[in-house]
Amino acid sequence: MTRYISPLLAFLIGLSKITAQDVYSIYETIPNAGIPCRVMKPIKFDSAEKYPVILSLHGAGGKGTNNRKQLKDWNRQLADPKRRNQFPCYVVAPQAPGLWNGEQLKIIQKIIAELPSADLDRIYIMGHSMGGHGTYIYIQLAPKYFAAAAPSAGSGLKRTEEFIDPEKIKDIPIWAFHGDKDRVCPYEKQLKVFNALKNLNGNMKLTTWRGDNHGVSGKMIEPTENGKTELSSKRCDDEDDFLTWLFKQRRHH
Repeated sequence: MTRYISPLLAFLIGLSKITAQDVYSIYETIPNAGIPCRVMKPIKFDSAEKYPVILSLHGAGGKGTNNRKQLKDWNRQLADPKRRNQFPCYVVAPQAPGLWNGEQLKIIQKIIAELPSADLDRIYIMGHSMGGHGTYIYIQLAPKYFAAAAPSAGSGLKRTEEFIDPEKIKDIPIWAFHGDKDRVCPYEKQLKVFNALKNLNGNMKLTTWRGDNHGVSGKMIEPTENGKTELSSKRCDDEDDFLTWLFKQRRHH
């Protein structure tokens, strides 16, 4: 069962939410990176430690070149001081002018390779909508690079041709999220991928937000009680807290 936040707790969290201005100071600009990009560094950085990396891919609303619009609700959630202390990590948040592609991935990989004390066996990728679409694209382009993936509403628009090959991603730990009333990126497309991975003994967890439409990006980290999580096989880690699950995953050589 997916862990969820009660309305009272959500209200209390809201009182201390990170503001947009806070986020812009916490996520530092990476100059001359080859792509607009901001990075949140581990809190209380210690060069003797190794830190996991989350690659955050924005949706269509973040497209551009101003190096600001790409910071979304999950970026604010990850910047919460309590979470930063519990899960010290890098969060890399690039910005794209259009759909995520392979050339951008090469630049992003270079940025990550240059992060001090980054744990290259714990590189994770997450995103919503166009960012979820990009998550699926990138784990197919570089299936051995990422330790785990979390696409939200990422299976494409109604008009999008099929682009996910379940065979290529069956061994990557994936936790997917989708509202079953989504009319922008139809839930049925995500369900088709999940069922294919079930048949392949793949490693996917799928949380369905029952009754929700497309606007569910904030629920990956702060879930609500309408989520129902299913596992594609016994290979899946059944940890019910998303960030705890994420940081447990390691790349296998």
